[in-house]
Amino acid sequence: MTVTEVEQAAPPRGRWITDWRPDDPAFWAATGRVVARRNLIWSIFAEHLGFTLWTVWSIVAVQLGAYKFSVDQLFWIVSLPNLVGSALRIPYTFAPARFGGRNFTVVSAGLLLIPAVALAVAVSDPATPYWVFLLIAATAGLGGGNFASSMANITYFYPRARQGWALGLNAAGGNVGVSSVQLVMPLVIAGLGLAWAGLFWVPLILLAAIGAYLFMDNLSTATANPGEMAKVALKGQTWIMSVLYIGTFGSFIGYSTAFPLLVKSQFPEQTPLITAAKGQLALTLAFTIPLIGSLIRPAGGRLADRLGGARVTVVTFALMAGVAGLVWAGVVQHSFWLFYGAYVVLVGLAGVGNGSTYRMIPAIFTAKAAARITDAEEAVKVGRREAAAAIGIISSIGAFGGFFINRGFGSSIAATHSAGPALVAFAAFYVLCLGLTWFCYLRTAGAKRAPGLAAVRV
Repeated sequence: MTVTEVEQAAPPRGRWITDWRPDDPAFWAATGRVVARRNLIWSIFAEHLGFTLWTVWSIVAVQLGAYKFSVDQLFWIVSLPNLVGSALRIPYTFAPARFGGRNFTVVSAGLLLIPAVALAVAVSDPATPYWVFLLIAATAGLGGGNFASSMANITYFYPRARQGWALGLNAAGGNVGVSSVQLVMPLVIAGLGLAWAGLFWVPLILLAAIGAYLFMDNLSTATANPGEMAKVALKGQTWIMSVLYIGTFGSFIGYSTAFPLLVKSQFPEQTPLITAAKGQLALTLAFTIPLIGSLIRPAGGRLADRLGGARVTVVTFALMAGVAGLVWAGVVQHSFWLFYGAYVVLVGLAGVGNGSTYRMIPAIFTAKAAARITDAEEAVKVGRREAAAAIGIISSIGAFGGFFINRGFGSSIAATHSAGPALVAFAAFYVLCLGLTWFCYLRTAGAKRAPGLAAVRV
């Protein structure tokens, strides 16, 4: 096909594309690159808003003092979006192929109006009961599912050689949403009132939905196979990596959303540093936590490429266990800056672990496929297909870590008035993850029991 013919085959904007060949260099140069970039831009914008609505309660909960909720009750409000968002990730994974990436982005972006408007209504009425806050916080989980649909959609637009860059950019654009909501919301709330924590996002949500409708595309070539996901759900590697991802991504999202409320309960004299207090504009420290964790994630992937994902992951979990101990020491000694400094490092390490564990998944499934399939090319295809299906499960299960961390803090404070016991439990979990990674992917005996894993830098 000539370049002219490829240009003539260029799909009309915003419709179903039936001819999509990103791995064809001529097609990619003439048509594919421009179309893929346009879809990526609007995908990142919509996913970014998904993360902001998913985590907006981390700031709002700190402002609910007038409702006289206990710290444990507030941690339930912060926890529920993580729980719902994690559960939605599996069905959202299949949605772009089933309904069209453009179509589902319009719908999933529009659904964010529910938690945004409902939040504004709830905080405007001093008589709003606790169960209503729980229900509305749960609807914020709609934003958590957007990550899965966005990543699944963008995968189909890019050639294999460029998927790592495109998916990394897409993921980072979403993750930074946690930071932006914690940077912007204290200032918005201080200047306009608590209801604007929801209303502020309404025009942006409408812009994302309209932009997706006008500028994104559906791919008829996109496929989703629930049967493949069901098959990999029976594989032990899927569940091992799910546990490890709880320790990395789950820690990132859990610590990021817990920080404001954790500071309010353990260091109440420092609350003006993380929120707008008494109507005064205050510089927020909360946004630095997820920002560092988001920006450092690619470094984890790069280190894993050079040194092997399992090696980087083992070291990361060892450091996380030690640094969690420093966070605990900051709480026990009531030293805010020790607590904050260690907390930043802990979330940064979780970001490194995000990159290294994500890199392990395709390496593991490709190696396992190569061990049972003699045709090398076929083994690569099967490994990639299984890895793609496994990522849907792993990303969903891993995100539950955000719920467990918030509930751990809430229960610990309710029982002992201190976050210390929760931090000790988290450190013990990281030691468990370290041992699991070493046992399954690094030791010689483990490699022999899992044929093929010793042949690659997992």
